[in-house]
Amino acid sequence: MSLPSWTDEKFGTMKRAALWLVTVVGEGNVFTKEDVKQAFPGVSQADRRVRDLRDFGWRIDTNREDLGLNQHEQRFVFQGEPVWEPGKGTRPASSITDTRRREVLARDGHHCRSCGITAGEMYAGTFVSAQLDIARRPVVQPGGGTQVEQVAECNRCRVGGKGLTADADAVLARVGRLGGLDRKTLTEWVSADAREFAEVERIWADFRTLPADARNKIRAALSLPPV
Repeated sequence: MSLPSWTDEKFGTMKRAALWLVTVVGEGNVFTKEDVKQAFPGVSQADRRVRDLRDFGWRIDTNREDLGLNQHEQRFVFQGEPVWEPGKGTRPASSITDTRRREVLARDGHHCRSCGITAGEMYAGTFVSAQLDIARRPVVQPGGGTQVEQVAECNRCRVGGKGLTADADAVLARVGRLGGLDRKTLTEWVSADAREFAEVERIWADFRTLPADARNKIRAALSLPPV
């Protein structure tokens, strides 16, 4: 079955943008904001309509998720719902409002619930700063029921954690297997609702950013051979 034309103005901008991505850009390929502007001349917020497709299962990465992209590039990774079909272009009722986004970020202390990083903080061993957004995470409750929760997550965890389900009973079982020192450390993190990185972890992160000759100096200080 052939697709409708992306130039057909009987469709709204979001549906036309979806068809443009599929028929012109193609999955896996890169496009820019300027490409969107040229494809939809005179259409206000056309780039925002492209982003709206994420609410329908479309994956469109920016340089926050794909470090190979520059600031003005986006990658069309894969298609979600065929929003141009009747009944499939209605925004999901569960779409997160700006107010709800602020509430979730405030509740989670503006930390990623998966790794604990804060917005703007550099990822260890990189010069890339974290961005926080809201993810929907299925959580298996004690007793077996599943509930979808909205949580703050950074760009790395949000992409890497797609499809994962948190299981409270499994976490409790792992807690029960912890030794005394690890249990004490976890208790401190849970009590503070934040993870404090040890000095040795920070040194390791800094070590990984050094060039090879500088890393060899550190290896020599630790009585290790150069590599």
